Amino acid sequence: MRVSFLALGAGLILASLPTSSEAQRADNDILPRSVALQNAGEAVQQAGELNSAIDYYESALVADPRNRSAIIALAQVARAQGLPGKAISLYREALALDPNDLVALTGQGEALAEKGALELAREKLAEAERVCSGQCPQVAALEKAIATNSEKRVVAAEAVPPKTVGNAEPMSQQN
Repeated sequence: MRVSFLALGAGLILASLPTSSEAQRADNDILPRSVALQNAGEAVQQAGELNSAIDYYESALVADPRNRSAIIALAQVARAQGLPGKAISLYREALALDPNDLVALTGQGEALAEKGALELAREKLAEAERVCSGQCPQVAALEKAIATNSEKRVVAAEAVPPKTVGNAEPMSQQN
């Protein structure tokens, strides 16, 4: 019986290894199962079912970890859920697969702007402008996100009242 378990285990290991044709696939040649799962995720995301979409996108990545579009879709869901930090990390994963992915560059820049990291967002904007030599709507959206979040920071800074000490006058009005 022990031999059959070892044989089964060895068979499972061998079955999980990529075949020679899989090992030689191009980076943009995503496995069809992964694409199908991603498409299912997009359908449920459009229906507003974000948690189900996450499940499909994560399954798509299990089927093929190089599915950059599924990673970007997960990042977009994270932003929709108000989780810009998670989105930044996911966009970083997508950019590790393709540093010139315009959607990932601008998406990460927008998430950085939402987090208040405006200088880093501007760096992503510069990279995106380098990648996009013409008029790209993604670049325009990133420019708008940076401007909007810059204005929010200025308004928030102006809304902070001067510090007071106890019942005293505001510190800025003391001697």
